[in-house]
Amino acid sequence: MIIILKPKTERKVIDELIVKIKDTGVQVHESKGENYYVLGLVGDTSRLTPEQFEGYDCVERSMRVQHPFKLASKLFHPEDTVINIEGVKIGGGNAAIIAGPCSIESEEQLLTIAKSVKESGANILRGGAYKPRSSPYSFQGMEIEGLKLLKKAKELTGLLTITEAICLDSIEHVAEYTDLIQIGARNMQNFALLKKAGKLNKPVVLKRGLSATMEEWLMAAEYIMSEGNSQVILCERGIRTFETYTRNTLDISAVPMIKEISHLPIIVDPSHAAGKWSMVEPLSKAAMAVGADGIMVEVHHQPENALSDGAQSLKPEKFKKLMENLAKMGL
Repeated sequence: MIIILKPKTERKVIDELIVKIKDTGVQVHESKGENYYVLGLVGDTSRLTPEQFEGYDCVERSMRVQHPFKLASKLFHPEDTVINIEGVKIGGGNAAIIAGPCSIESEEQLLTIAKSVKESGANILRGGAYKPRSSPYSFQGMEIEGLKLLKKAKELTGLLTITEAICLDSIEHVAEYTDLIQIGARNMQNFALLKKAGKLNKPVVLKRGLSATMEEWLMAAEYIMSEGNSQVILCERGIRTFETYTRNTLDISAVPMIKEISHLPIIVDPSHAAGKWSMVEPLSKAAMAVGADGIMVEVHHQPENALSDGAQSLKPEKFKKLMENLAKMGL
C-alpha cells in the first residue's frame, strides 16, 4: 500500500502519521521528490484499507500496490533512481559503459584491456575473479589474486571496477576490493546471497536468471532492497528459449517494461545474450535505443587465447568502433 501526501505537508504532521502507521505493525519507507511525497507500507497490510488513511487532512490519496514487489515498484518511488559511484552516474539518462574480459587471466592481460577500454570511453572495468562454470574442469578464476589485480587496474586507470560474487564466502572479498558487486544469472534466486548483498553498502548489478520472469527478477531485487541496500542495477543478459543459434535470446522488451514498472536502472549485456562477437554491436545499439541505462561488454585483446568466452569478446579496436558508432547515434 502507498499513501500519497499533499504538497507542502509539514514534517511534524508526517512524523505523527508515520508513528500511527507503524503502530499497526508495518514498516514505512519514505520517498520524496520535487512534486511528491510518498509513504510506502511494507509488511502485512491485509488488515489495512486505503480508506482509513484518506480521512487525514495531509493525505491526498492512498492505494494498494498490485505487484508483490514494493520497494522496487515505481509506485513507491516515482522518479528514476540514479546511482552515483564516485561521480559515475547510472540511471536517469546517465549511461554506464562496462567493459573488460570475461575472466582475469594475468596482470598483463587485465591492465592491457583496462587501458584500451578506458581510452575508448568505458567508465567501469569488468573482470571475473570467481567464475561459475558449467564444467568443474574449466578455469575457475584467479579469485583473491584477481581481485587484487582489479584494484591495481583502478589505481592505474581510474576506472570503477565490478566482478561477480558467487557465494557467501566470496561476496565480502568482492565488496572489499571492487566498487560494484555483480550477482550472476545462476544466483539470481540465491536468497542468502541476496540478503547478504543487501547488508553491504555497495551497488549491486543483478543479472536476470536464465528463464526468470520480470516479477521473479524484481522480487530478487526486493530481497536486496529489503535489507537496506537500495543501490540495485538490473542487467538483462538474455534468457533461455528454444533457439540455439545464439547463446541466449536477448529480451529487448525487458528494458521498456522495467522502465514502466520500476524505478531501478537497467543495463544490457549483449555479449552473454548472443554469445557471438559479431552481434554485440547491433544488440548494444538496440539496447541503448530502447532506453537502457548502459551496456556490459566483454573485451579481450586476444580472444582466440581467452580462457573463457573468447567467441563473444570484442577486440579493443572493435570496442572502440562500437563506442564511436554509439556516439554517432547520440547515445
